[in-house]
Amino acid sequence: MRAEIEKIVEEIKQSVGLLRRHLDVDASTARLAELNKLAEDPNLWNDPQKAQRLMQERTSLEDSLTGIGKVERELNDNIEMIELGEAENDAGVVTEAENALKALKKDVARRELEALLSGEADKFDTYLEVHAGAGGTESQDWAQMLLRMYTRWAENHGFKIEYLEETQGEEAGIKSATIQISGHNAYGWLKTEAGVHRLVRISPFDSNARRHTSFSSVQIFPVVDDSIKIDIKESDVRTDTMRSGGAGGQHVNKTESAVRLTHIPTGVAVVCQAGRSQHKNRAQAWDMLRARLYEIELKKREEKAAADQAAKTEIGWGHQIRSYVLQPYQMVKDLRTGVQTSDTSGVLDGDLDEFMAATLAQRAFGTTPGAAIDDVD
Repeated sequence: MRAEIEKIVEEIKQSVGLLRRHLDVDASTARLAELNKLAEDPNLWNDPQKAQRLMQERTSLEDSLTGIGKVERELNDNIEMIELGEAENDAGVVTEAENALKALKKDVARRELEALLSGEADKFDTYLEVHAGAGGTESQDWAQMLLRMYTRWAENHGFKIEYLEETQGEEAGIKSATIQISGHNAYGWLKTEAGVHRLVRISPFDSNARRHTSFSSVQIFPVVDDSIKIDIKESDVRTDTMRSGGAGGQHVNKTESAVRLTHIPTGVAVVCQAGRSQHKNRAQAWDMLRARLYEIELKKREEKAAADQAAKTEIGWGHQIRSYVLQPYQMVKDLRTGVQTSDTSGVLDGDLDEFMAATLAQRAFGTTPGAAIDDVD
């Protein structure tokens, strides 16, 4: 067997081992048997929401367990085919099996990413907030660039985007914006993007064409459904109303309908101005507030379990997660995983999957599995 194929085989084996540990095959098999038994109960659908959740869990576990078994069988079958082809000096059989192993490695990479998106809230839709940092027009323009980057990423994945709040900058860009991104595992993917993003470029607003460094922060929190109960005392929440501002048109309106809710015990504040009525914006703002407080609780659990090192670091200037350098050279580098690319235009146009995958792998496994990141030629 050629050295290149031996390496691919070893990488597939390592990936399967990671998948088995992440899934906890024994516990998952036992849980699947329990769910199969529950599915036979004729009274299950008396509570449709509960039944649907159980069926979704059952399908997910079944797919994951079946997938691992399928990969292991195909791996062994193709190794045997290569050994047989080499023994009979049949180059065609060897080549066919080697190509199958390369394809299998890509399949394992996809399964690894799916396994990484197994957190409690990963399946939910998500809110995404962008806030310009200090630096006036420079940072506000950078904040708008980031907002465009994430909307392009969402569009590329077929996700739905809804603008909830947008505050324009004085000269260019935005001071802040909040959007809702809806799609399968939207929060699971985008949670890796929370933090401070740093831009280095020749400023288009500087007549002397000097290089500037700008910062903007991104906050991500899940859109919680009815299965998640978040109790908030109305007495703990201050409500302010104001005139809606922003781009107008398709995004927001300019009536006296914007609502800001502030949760006094935590200081968490949310703003919604997308709806044409104060009533609709108030209801949306309450949903956003519940989501923010739920996301805080998720981070507390992660910190306690030491499962998410990124959650232990307060997001603030000086705690950048990624640098985007456009001058004097072009490079986007993730400071958590070391993943980098010179394709800055592609990244700013929404090509973020490689960065997201690496961060998910680091959080789940403490390292970046090669099968989840590297391409096979």
